[in-house]
Amino acid sequence: MLNRSAGEPPDLELRDLTKRFGEVVALAGVSLEVARGEFVTLLGPSGCGKTTTLRIVAGFEQATAGTTAIRGERVDGVPPYRRNVNTVFQSYALFPHLSVFENVAFGLRVRRLGTAEIRRAVTAALEQVRLGGFERRRPHELSGGQQQRVALARALVNRPAILLLDEPLGALDLKLRKEMQLELKRVHREVGITFVYVTHDQEEALTMSDRIAVMDAGRLVQYAAPREIYQAPRTTFVANFVGVSNFLPGAVGDASDGRVTIDLDGGWRFPAILREAPPPGRRVLVAIRPEKVRLAPPDRGLPGRLEDVVYLGNRVTLVVRVGGGDRLLQLEDPTGRLLDGGSGIGQPIAVEWEPADCLVFDQARGERIA
Repeated sequence: MLNRSAGEPPDLELRDLTKRFGEVVALAGVSLEVARGEFVTLLGPSGCGKTTTLRIVAGFEQATAGTTAIRGERVDGVPPYRRNVNTVFQSYALFPHLSVFENVAFGLRVRRLGTAEIRRAVTAALEQVRLGGFERRRPHELSGGQQQRVALARALVNRPAILLLDEPLGALDLKLRKEMQLELKRVHREVGITFVYVTHDQEEALTMSDRIAVMDAGRLVQYAAPREIYQAPRTTFVANFVGVSNFLPGAVGDASDGRVTIDLDGGWRFPAILREAPPPGRRVLVAIRPEKVRLAPPDRGLPGRLEDVVYLGNRVTLVVRVGGGDRLLQLEDPTGRLLDGGSGIGQPIAVEWEPADCLVFDQARGERIA
């Protein structure tokens, strides 16, 4: 949710953030704003710069160039302990010799708050993460998910302006990870603190975020709501990294008044809907999500052969070889009628999709054509 009022500065503002480690450019001019109460995720593959960005906001790293502001105040050069942020790490970093209560109370004791105030704050924080009654336990007596909640409570109890979370669920198994995604979303909604979250897990980002900042090679390539990131990716990188996309190469055929035909390599022509008509002959990549592809009559669709059938429990994915045999395309088969022990593998198959369901990218630049 976006809670920014008129005239209110964003909770976090990065301007042209650049970071170099020797000859390596980890960040190259990253700019973004995070509104008050927003849940923003920095998403990208390993080495893309997302954790470096988080460490600069926390004060653990200093930017080579650019500025960082928290609630309108520049914090460049300000040490971590003087920034109104707290960080939750993947390793939890709990004190093994302290009880749950003392782990959560640690920061409050450093600030020399009164005993009664500390007790009230710690009790409220543990209730928020559903660990009431666990005050006397030690970290080794808790599950991984419970330890993560203690780390979260310890960060929240100080009521920071921004909570930074660096792959906090990475050490959990898949089932617990999914449960904690929903827990984090609930806690964020209840406490109203701005969350900035780092992950390489696309599903995690789509599940929890108000907005997602997709990063690649130190650059911010798209910053938008999850639905826009998935349905209208700006580049082939975003389309391929967030979700699964089928990419089919081809060239623009006829183009006029937004009505365009694409000639796919392999000889199939189909219409596309574009606001900007590229010149005929322009090399393009057509991207279609697997759930938008359907089986078609042999005389109408793109011909191919069934390469594989993948059973995934709640759905069946068909892998089809198309385009003269050099391209693999995935589609969902909700009926599972072609599963049958894989007996259909190798048989001819045809696929199709609606013109409005495909995205067209300039092949050379990797950018979406509007």
